[in-house]
Amino acid sequence: MKIVLASNNPGKLAELQAMFAPLGFELVTQGSLGIPEAAEPFHTFIENALAKARHAAEHSGLPAVADDAGLCVDAFGGLPGVQTAYYATQFGYPKSDDNNVTALLEQMQGVENRRAAMVSTLVAVRSPQDPEPLVAVGRVVGEIARERLGSNGFGFDPVMFIPEFGQTFAQLPTEVKNANSHRGRAAAAMVALMRERWL
Repeated sequence: MKIVLASNNPGKLAELQAMFAPLGFELVTQGSLGIPEAAEPFHTFIENALAKARHAAEHSGLPAVADDAGLCVDAFGGLPGVQTAYYATQFGYPKSDDNNVTALLEQMQGVENRRAAMVSTLVAVRSPQDPEPLVAVGRVVGEIARERLGSNGFGFDPVMFIPEFGQTFAQLPTEVKNANSHRGRAAAAMVALMRERWL
């Protein structure tokens, strides 16, 4: 079965494709089908993910899955949250993962409470009007490191220090990171839901 991924992020596609392969699902990006990105006007991960999934299903005629994920920093009252991808732009930097990390390290200078969570909310719909979307949330709590460490991964992985591993996500081998990341946890829960409800 083909499922549209409501994202054009190659990192997300690679992570989720590996997780969904055992179900026999083939993930295709919405961009490869000429579907424009959906608006994300909401303040919560679940509302944005649902809007993206419904948008992709409507434009493709296929089931769709969408992920809305972000970094929630305790010292910032949970922000940047849904605005994570654009975090650097509020400090005058162009939008990019690297600039997001730079801006975060600058804003965290002198901040003692470095606790943060990476959150991923996955929503899957069978059709645009699906009354029973599948929802899976993955959450990993760690601390913002004081400098970049490691070269694997993307996003905030180089500064997301995970105490249980004693390393940042970017220092972990890909398979360990994928199994323990916020997205990995959400995807594992989503795979279980799909197996139970869709197969």
